[in-house]
Amino acid sequence: MQDANILIVEDEEPLTLLLRYNLESEGYRVEALARGDDADTRLRELTPDLLILDWMLPGVSGIELCRRLRSRDDTKALPIIMLTARGEESERVRGLATGADDYIVKPFSVPELLARVRALLRRSKPERTAETLKVGDIELDRIRKRVSRSGRDIDLGPTEYRLMEFLMERPGRVFTREQLLDGVWGNEVYIDERTVDVHVGRLRKAINRGRENDPIRTVRGSGYSFDDRYGKPA
Repeated sequence: MQDANILIVEDEEPLTLLLRYNLESEGYRVEALARGDDADTRLRELTPDLLILDWMLPGVSGIELCRRLRSRDDTKALPIIMLTARGEESERVRGLATGADDYIVKPFSVPELLARVRALLRRSKPERTAETLKVGDIELDRIRKRVSRSGRDIDLGPTEYRLMEFLMERPGRVFTREQLLDGVWGNEVYIDERTVDVHVGRLRKAINRGRENDPIRTVRGSGYSFDDRYGKPA
């Protein structure tokens, strides 16, 4: 759902610039505001597909704005990710109880935020998510959770499937092991980075037969990517 409109409401300009850059690099359309009252006005004019909302804002606080949005018919189902420096469990519960769909404590991993944005958009707008990903002769069916190559089914475990989907969504982009851990496993599960190598190895073994070209690139010193030249004429 890379054509989605995302509104960022955050008064820390460096963080806003960082979020805008990364979200726009993913293909999202981004608007940013620094005040809660300005956001309240804007949200009465146009409802985005997702809102990234800071807890502490000038004008109207993020928690109050979230409360207001949930009380209005046009925004009661708006997906909201709350950003905050408050990490205590009680504050986290309060943010979610107010109506936020997700909650991320600063400082946070940008790849993790992007993964949560994608997941929340899929849940909220499943009809706008591509049902299949196809690159060259490889096709991933999100409905049946199956992957095929040249018409033959490829048997993947749940982790290898998520890894394949994550890489196929962004052909050509190189991900570090840490970014793959955040995007595929999530930051709440402790897994050694070398575990990524094991699962990439399993994925390669499953999708490649004989002399078939390997679509997964190992970028020395960086990580892995799905080759954006795969399936294209040389």
